[in-house]
Amino acid sequence: MTKAVLTCALNGVLTNPKTHPVPVTPEEMAASAREASDAGASVMHVHYRIQEPDHGGWPSWDPEVAGAIVEAIRDACPGVIINSTTGIVGPDVSGPVACVKRVKPEIAACNAGSLNYLKLKRDGSWAWPPMMFDNPVEKVQTMVDAMNEVGAHPEFECFDVGIVRCVNMYIENGMAPAAHYNFVMGVASGMPVDADLLELLLRYKRDGDPWQTTLIGRQEIWPVHQRTAELGGMLRTGLEDTFYLPDGERASGNGQLIEALARCARNAGREVASPAEARDLMGLH
Repeated sequence: MTKAVLTCALNGVLTNPKTHPVPVTPEEMAASAREASDAGASVMHVHYRIQEPDHGGWPSWDPEVAGAIVEAIRDACPGVIINSTTGIVGPDVSGPVACVKRVKPEIAACNAGSLNYLKLKRDGSWAWPPMMFDNPVEKVQTMVDAMNEVGAHPEFECFDVGIVRCVNMYIENGMAPAAHYNFVMGVASGMPVDADLLELLLRYKRDGDPWQTTLIGRQEIWPVHQRTAELGGMLRTGLEDTFYLPDGERASGNGQLIEALARCARNAGREVASPAEARDLMGLH
């Protein structure tokens, strides 16, 4: 079986750094990426946060902030692959486009379809006001065009089965040059973290195209990470996706989570890919 490409999702979009160990500043992002790289991650999925004091829990689309963060990561982890976020609610994508053009990542996440983004509290009330994470075709095309301009490979984020099928149509229509599927499981109103569903999803992706899982939750995600490894997928975890190790203990940082992910790969008889090997496996050259 092929070597396993490991991605570290370093920090996410809204997690409060005062209550969780998420990196925010360029220095923190670089140090956390170094830990993850030492543990086996060859890809760093990066979100950009406001740098002013007490505002680090909020996203930033300032291209200079993005540039400082990515340059710090590249300096700390020579050869690492940068995967830049682009997700934003609403039709104005000028911020994500500016960041992609500034940092010129090798991969950029491209949300491939819309989703009612919902979550309930235990009492049945909404955890936040119901919202639409809107990703119509014209928005997807704008993001793909920006990625093509800088040579970034689109990673299509699939929150539901229909979105997987949309990605196939994007390729067949010529909207995008290639497919790289990311099955996002664990959003309350999207696909659940379910190994049986994962096996079905592989029927609906294009043959031969790379795929990975993003699993959001607590320790229940780890058996599905293991199944991803056994089925030949690329693997992703990090403080964006979980704070919990397979034994239920809270992770102190990204390095511990990537160490656990590397064990999943090796348990499946797969070695961990270096950045150079990951580029070959994902067709990034």
